[in-house]
Amino acid sequence: MELIYSKRKPEKLLHIINRMDDINGRTDVAPESQFIQLATLRMKKGKTFKPHKHIWKKSNNDEVIAQESWVIVKGSVKVFMYDIDDTLIGQEVIRQGDCSITFEGGHTYTILEDDTVVYEYKTGPYTGQKNDKVFIEDQRE
Repeated sequence: MELIYSKRKPEKLLHIINRMDDINGRTDVAPESQFIQLATLRMKKGKTFKPHKHIWKKSNNDEVIAQESWVIVKGSVKVFMYDIDDTLIGQEVIRQGDCSITFEGGHTYTILEDDTVVYEYKTGPYTGQKNDKVFIEDQRE
């Protein structure tokens, strides 16, 4: 797992890259404090879980940010990650079974293969692009 921190605020975790090869047992990938949550599970045949449902609960958050994760199902994607001041701080190629998570900062993607398939997860609710994002200068090479 690769943790990418802000260069402006070094204690601020902005992005995570989790590789298929990192998955062993159950691992909580996203810190509990983040809106988007992700755990990875590598399990043996026959593993089962008690039936359950999730319940509505109150939240103490007055402000929220859309956080996003991409899981590569097929193909490969180059992820460009930006700091909180919009400077490019990293880039990684993620492949089948890998995922990227953006908590804060910016990002963009370049699809590297035809027929690439991605699952995109975001925190919601979604109230339209104008309430969700602002565009930053493209610094890809």
